[in-house]
This record gives sequence, C-alpha cells and structure tokens, in this order.
Amino acid sequence: MAQGADQAYVARFRRKYGGDDGVRRYVGALYEVLATTIGSDKMVLRAGKLNALKMMRSNLIPERILALQRLVFEDPTLDRLPQPGKYLDAIAEIEDGLANLVAQRTVEEKIESKVNLKMAERHQEYLKDLKLEAIREDGGPETPATQKKLEELVALDGRKLSASALQLLRPASLGDVVGQKSAIGSLLAKISSPFPQHVILYGPPGVGKTTVARLALEVAKTRGYTPFAADAPFVEASGATLRWDPRETTNPLLGSVHDPIYQGSRREFAEGGIPEPKLGLVTKAHGGVLFIDELGEMDAVLQTKLLKVLEDKRFTFESSYYDPTDPSVPAYVKKLFDDGAPADFILIGATTRDPSEIDPAIRSRCAEVFFEPLTESQIREIVLGAAKRLGVKLARRVPDLIASYTIEGRKAVQIVADAHGHALFRERAGTVKAGTSQKPITIVEDDVTTVVQTGRLVPHTPVRARRGREIGKTYGLAVAHHVGSIIEVEAVAFPAHEARKGSVRFNDTAGSMAKDSVFNATSVIRAVASVDPQDFDLHVNVVGGGNIDGPSAGLAVFLALYSALTRTPLPRDVSLTGELSIAGKVRPVGGIVEKLYAARQAGMRLVLVPLENARDVDRSIGGIEIVTVSTVHDALEALGIAPLAPPMPLRRVRAASARR
Repeated sequence: MAQGADQAYVARFRRKYGGDDGVRRYVGALYEVLATTIGSDKMVLRAGKLNALKMMRSNLIPERILALQRLVFEDPTLDRLPQPGKYLDAIAEIEDGLANLVAQRTVEEKIESKVNLKMAERHQEYLKDLKLEAIREDGGPETPATQKKLEELVALDGRKLSASALQLLRPASLGDVVGQKSAIGSLLAKISSPFPQHVILYGPPGVGKTTVARLALEVAKTRGYTPFAADAPFVEASGATLRWDPRETTNPLLGSVHDPIYQGSRREFAEGGIPEPKLGLVTKAHGGVLFIDELGEMDAVLQTKLLKVLEDKRFTFESSYYDPTDPSVPAYVKKLFDDGAPADFILIGATTRDPSEIDPAIRSRCAEVFFEPLTESQIREIVLGAAKRLGVKLARRVPDLIASYTIEGRKAVQIVADAHGHALFRERAGTVKAGTSQKPITIVEDDVTTVVQTGRLVPHTPVRARRGREIGKTYGLAVAHHVGSIIEVEAVAFPAHEARKGSVRFNDTAGSMAKDSVFNATSVIRAVASVDPQDFDLHVNVVGGGNIDGPSAGLAVFLALYSALTRTPLPRDVSLTGELSIAGKVRPVGGIVEKLYAARQAGMRLVLVPLENARDVDRSIGGIEIVTVSTVHDALEALGIAPLAPPMPLRRVRAASARR
C-alpha cells in the first residue's frame, strides 16, 4: 500500500512540475517572488544571517528548497533536506508562507504610503511656519494695509480733548487740595508709616478722596521709613463695576483661571490642555496701594473673598485641568498653582455711604478717615485755583455764582471748564487758528448761567436763613451720603369739626419713622403746652416730599406743631436736629458734622443739637452758634419761648364754636 501511495505522489508531482528541471525552475521563480517582496539586498542579508547563503546558491534542489524555507519562515533551525518524494509538501508550505509575506508587505506598503504622505504634509507645514517666522524676523507680518491702520491708531492717540483739561485742573500736590487738611494729615499718618494700615475714606462725592489717596502714596514713597518702593503701584478700581461670578470664569479683582476648553487659554496652552492663570488687581497692586472707589457698592461675596486675600496676602488658583506631574506645564504656571500669586498691598477704599452700611468685617480691618463737606468759601477757592491753572480771568460774581450751585469740588471744576469753552466761543468765534489772539479769556456770569441751564443744575441749598419769625415752620437738619441738607417742616392747626375728634394728616412719602415723630410730638405738646391736640385738625408737611429715613426730625416736628397750636412765631434763622421721646427728651442722632455744615451753608444763626451729641460737634466750624439741649423745655428756652404757654386764640375759637 505504501509503495503504491509513493508512486501516485511521484506521478502527481511530475504532472505538476514536469520533472526535476521543472521543480528547479519553479523554485527559482519562488526566489524571484521573495526577492521582489523583500528586496534582493535584504534577501541576501537575511540568507547570511540564517546561514542559508551557500544552500541558496547550490545546484541541488533539496538544498535550494531548504534555504528557501529558512528565508521565508526566518527559522535557522530548519535542517532537514526534503526528499524527492516530499518536494510537493515543502513547496506548498513555502507557497503559503510567501503568500502571507506578500500580503503583509502589501499592507505595510499602503501604511507606509499614508505615513509618507502625512509626513510630507507636516513637512510642508513646518516649512511654511519656518518661512513665516523668517518673514517676521526680517520684516514682521506687516502689510501696507496693516501699516496704515497702525498709523491711524497712532494719530488717534496723539489727539487730546477734554481729558487734558481735566488733568490740568486736577490737584498736583496735597497742598492744592482745598478743605481737607485734617483728613490729609490723618491719612498720611496711616499710610506714610513703617506699618501702613488699610483705610476707608468716607465723605461726600467730589471732595478729593481719590486724588488725596493717589498723592498720599507718592508722599509715602519719599519717606525712607515706609515699606513702599519708588515704583510702588497705585491700582484703581470701582466697586460698582466689580461683580462676583459664581462660575469663577472671570474675576478681574482677585484673578481667575482660563481653562483650555471652555474659556480658551493661549494657543500653546490650549493645545496642550494646560489651564492658564490670569492675575487680578490684588496681585498687580502687590507692594503698593489698591484703591477701590465706591467700596460700599461691591458684591457681598466678593467682599468676603477680598477679606481672605487681606489676611493671607496671597491668592491661590484652582483648576481641575491642572496636572502637577505634567512635564509640559511651564514653571511659572506650576508656581502659581502650587504657591499662589503674591497680594501684599494696602487697601484704600472710598465710599459715600454711612459707616453702618459697610461690611463690619472690612471695617474692623481698616482705619477710618472722614472727609469734610466743602463750604461755599472753599468752593470759591477751588474755582479761583482752576481759573488760575487755565489762565483765564473771572468776573467778580462768578465764583459766588458757581459756589451757589454745587458743593462738590469736581463739579465746580467742570463748570469752570465748561464756562471757559463758552467764553472762548463767545470771544473768539470769528478768529482762525493762525491768528488767534493771546488776550486772556474772561468768564462772565452769562457763561456760567448757560452751563447751569444746559446742565439743568439747581442751587445746592434752596433753603436760606432769613430774618424775622414765622408761625408753624421749622428748619430741621438731615444727612444723606455725608451731605447735609435743610428740611422745611411746616404745620397748621384748625379747630376740630367735632369736639375731641381732631385728626392728624402727614405726607406718607416722608416715611413711617417721620410719622412716628409726629405722633410723639402730639403727645409731648399735650404735656408741655396745656393744649390737647385732639381738639384740633393738624396737618404736618415736609416741604419737597422727601423721605426722612430716621427719627432725627422729631424735635423739628414738635416745634412746628407747638408754634401752630400756640400761635407762637419761630425764628427763621435757626435750625435743629434731634429725636424726640414721648417723655419730652431730645435723644442723640447721627451725622452732626454734616448737618452743621448744611446749617452754615444755609446761613443759619443758631443750631440746636442734642446734649448727648456734644462730643460730636466740630468746634472749628465757625460763623454759627451751637446750643445743646436735652429736653423740649431746653429747646423752647433757647428760642426764648415760655414752655408752659396759656391757651391761645385757636383754643378759644374752638370753645366758642362748641358753645354754639
């Protein structure tokens, strides 16, 4: 059986290859396929490595087949020469191996082709970047169009309009600031020190808080014992525009992190997925002063964050994208995330709000300095100084006219600048630039009047003291945003239509606390004047309809009602303030200094203030008499009125009416 099978195998072999010569030619063809697939040089190197080079060049078919097996399968351990009867099996294995090798080589060629294509594209991009870089180094990215735009921007920067005038009129030294000698000295004591303090500046608008803060730092730099360097920064911000972003995507005050996906870091950071920290104003102010105007308008959460920075003197950054082990993170980014940004500065906040409206936590960390309201004489001084800086003359009544319309130094300077423009237009409207006259401009009253009318300005103190007396009218004192004002309170009394059924009317817009003052006053009048308010219809009015947010009008309401009920005229050059209790006591109130300034502005001769406010009275305020009172009896005595007045004609009229 075995011999028959061998004979059949040989017969099949001869039919396929045609004898030994056919086998030899077929094996040679397989060598050519292998050389084509892996390359002739590589095939020779492989044959030498596999110890098949000698057999590959042999004339014996078994050795050539064995060498081909080693080359195709890369196996040097193959050492059995195929027998003539087994050529067919060996060649079949070689054919399968060559087929796999050709298929693998085809796939590799395709991949290599794609790789080469990509490499060529990258190479072209790289060359393009190199060319652009070379162009930038040689001539930059500028084109005629971009160069023209740059020239336009430079030309625009060279033009200055009103900003230059405002800079010219701004005080250049602390000595130029009018009316704030005490506040300046206090601020310098706190800033120009080896241990400078955080400070809050209180005061009405336009009195020089920002200017004084900036100039105080310049003075502190010149003192050798202060920690401020010559280049210490003064960074200015407005609390009204600083808002807390709960997403923490941006925070110009403290700083923020621009994540590479949502906010977009710089290109090199975004491509590497690196978050980019953005420094805030607290870091830019490091070593200097951070000035926040309108501190009371800041968001409450942001104030809390600012307190943390004041304590730590450093602001830390956080980001879920930050990987401290990433070797591509720049050193400065790593330092900001690991150590935080330095923020050791002195905070100077300015506000027009009352101290009670400022966050107590911030107040506890800051010294407090109060700027005084400006008087009319100080406004006149500011006006004269502004005219001197502008090089213009003023008509005799111009300073007084401007001072009657504003108590803000900044506003007074603006009126001077505007009036100067009107005067220029009036005097030199027909001149040309080449022949402009050098004669000084004179600002006259009509120029100021034009500014006032176009700006819809009204006198800052519409109520003025007058000689004489008047029944049923008093002048109370109020304060809002550190600015005092006069409140006219008037009262009238009529016999009630029905006995013991009198009524009290009071304008609701004045507020609930003012209405309580009216009811307190009626109770005190019944005890003091021997007059029962229930026998009368009373009407109390606050002229102008303002909202009185506080009880300080109590004494003024009492005197107005007392005057109306007893027909006692009151002086028109006396103003007063104080809370009234139902026992007739005059209780202390706030804002005494500002109220005294308002009384002096209005030309009042006498001011009545609560006895408990005596320590708050600024005795340096001249031109006005100040009397402290503790009860309504003291107030009546100060006005020369007997506290226990007999029934007046109004009461007799009511009684006669009742008899009828």
